[in-house]
Amino acid sequence: MPYLNDMPLEARIALLNRRDAGKTAQDILKPALALMTQKIALVSSFGAESAVLLHMVAQIAPKTPVLFIDTMKLFRATLSYQKQLVNHLGLENVEHISPDPGRVFLQDTEGLLHQSNTDACCTLRKVEPLHQALAPFSAWITGRKRHQSATRADLSIWEADDAGRLKLNPLTHWSKQDIAAYFETHNLPRHPLIEKGYPSIGCAPCTFRAPPGMNARAGRWAGQSKTECGIHLTVKPRNI
Repeated sequence: MPYLNDMPLEARIALLNRRDAGKTAQDILKPALALMTQKIALVSSFGAESAVLLHMVAQIAPKTPVLFIDTMKLFRATLSYQKQLVNHLGLENVEHISPDPGRVFLQDTEGLLHQSNTDACCTLRKVEPLHQALAPFSAWITGRKRHQSATRADLSIWEADDAGRLKLNPLTHWSKQDIAAYFETHNLPRHPLIEKGYPSIGCAPCTFRAPPGMNARAGRWAGQSKTECGIHLTVKPRNI
């Protein structure tokens, strides 16, 4: 659909959401990956549910760029799981994204910024590195789902980020049961911390076991009003 590029961004997103409403995640991903080859990247934390979307992309287009943000504060289990999944799924184009060492030295010399200002730590270690890594791309894919938290309850399949890039959330409508069934059907390896009570897994200092019955992200920044690291906070779409 080349004519999409000539449409205002808001209208483009509305059209894409109408087109993909009711479709399976795979049927949403296939045309997106085919039409935007090397212009679209999958951003993955290689966390609790990441294997589902990674498996779909590996099956459709294994050379799709996958951006993995290593904040230098991740669990060792996550780093091991990331290597395991890459090999298991046959992903061919995984890029490790890390914070700038110079900026970390100046802003978080002792590595304790998360204790005093979690927003600043997330910006330094996740938001800024991802912003730079996404510069060559016109679109990106996330694994966010409505069931994960109240802040994601109105999530659309297509949206825009604050740089005016298209942002695709093909698993928007998936439930916990859908995720579990997909893992079972495709015999996907699970993150080793899940069985220890971590339903959502981020940086080690700011991720905790979540009480039973809480939403999937209850263990992230426990005791704070913070629910997002910042990479998914967007402003009103603008024309590009």
